[in-house]
Amino acid sequence: MLRFEEARCGGLQRLATGLVHCPAMADNQTFDRQGPPADALSVSEVTSRVKEYLESRFSDVWIVGEVSNLVRASSGHIYLSLKDESALLRAVVWRGMIPQLAIEPADGLQVVCHGRIELYPPRGTYQLTIDRLHAVGTGSLEARLQKLHATLELEGLFAPSRKRPLPMFPRRIAVVTSPTGAAIADFLKMLFCRWRLAEVIVVPSRVQGAGAAEELALALATAARIVPAVDVIALIRGGGSLEDLWSFNEEVLVRAIAMTPIPVVSGVGHEIDITLADLVADARALTPTDAAVRIVPDGAQVAATLDMLGGRLETGLLRRIDMARDRIGQLARSRIFADPDRLVRDRAATLQQHSKRLLRLVTGAVDRSRERIGAAAARLEAGSPLKLLARGWSVTWLDADRAALSTAATAPSGTAALKSVAGVSPNATLVTQLTDGKIWSRVERISTDAPST
Repeated sequence: MLRFEEARCGGLQRLATGLVHCPAMADNQTFDRQGPPADALSVSEVTSRVKEYLESRFSDVWIVGEVSNLVRASSGHIYLSLKDESALLRAVVWRGMIPQLAIEPADGLQVVCHGRIELYPPRGTYQLTIDRLHAVGTGSLEARLQKLHATLELEGLFAPSRKRPLPMFPRRIAVVTSPTGAAIADFLKMLFCRWRLAEVIVVPSRVQGAGAAEELALALATAARIVPAVDVIALIRGGGSLEDLWSFNEEVLVRAIAMTPIPVVSGVGHEIDITLADLVADARALTPTDAAVRIVPDGAQVAATLDMLGGRLETGLLRRIDMARDRIGQLARSRIFADPDRLVRDRAATLQQHSKRLLRLVTGAVDRSRERIGAAAARLEAGSPLKLLARGWSVTWLDADRAALSTAATAPSGTAALKSVAGVSPNATLVTQLTDGKIWSRVERISTDAPST
């Protein structure tokens, strides 16, 4: 393999001597002033020789540089430039080679690329055709990761409040991973060791390299559309370097996990590997094996719990049966079952006693009420005005309403009996009520003498 540094040493000198053939040109000589040589090379000949030399000498090179001017064409090809402090090299990744890249190129990323130098005759330009691409170190990747992490965290994609609980007993599980990797084998081994009642559906996808993040996002969408719907989705992958796991830090995959309507468990890499997919998922597992542990319960423990609960249920039912049996025995020995009529007789006797007592109480109350009424009538009779008239008393008043007095037994309402001579004038008509009638008289004279005792 010829590295770029090796080819550069002395290559340009050999290229010049191999391409230029001009007899009129020698050391420090100039063209003949009479005209150019007859055997001068055409542009196509020069380009053909340069192309042959370049592509034969630089067919297997590794080049380090910073990605810039990256463009993804509608055809699927990726066009970019590699640059350093003093030079720039155009490069291209054909669509069919993109899945073989270790990482998706991006502007500003320091990479080391493998490929071959090719010359394009119509334009007279050369470029690097890339078939492999790796990040140089982890500095630039970590910087991109921190920037994306800050952006997504600000949007709330990592907030604990948006995490959804996992089903306790999942019946259908979708697994998004590579079907040929060790992660799926470890996951299924642990899953079926713990719980055999779940149906597992594997949704295949690449888990590494350029374009893997888009495939994983598409696989998640496919898993969410499975009918009947799955209960949980496992996104798993084995361990690797930051570059190997970079697909799980891509924004397209992180947003796809956040938009998935079904709970997602992320089990990527080893315990120390933390990706953005782990942070946005509803649950993070340390490894693919741990993902299986988090998704399904331990069947042996569930069986033991059911046995314990069954034993407690059986003990409780037997205790209830014994208590019911004792209660029935007590009822069988009680008076109500020994002599059922006795309760009726006792209640009838009690009712008869209450009836007699009630009759006595009512009779006594009626008699006392009659006595009180008689006493009140006697008091009313003693204070009656008619009784006073019968004993020789009389009532006198001025004859103001003779029509009303014609039917009244005593002084009519609104007619005041005379208590004083005040207000009585001579020739006034008086009405005197006696026990057997009324007397109308006329006042002849008024005296204010006090009556003698």
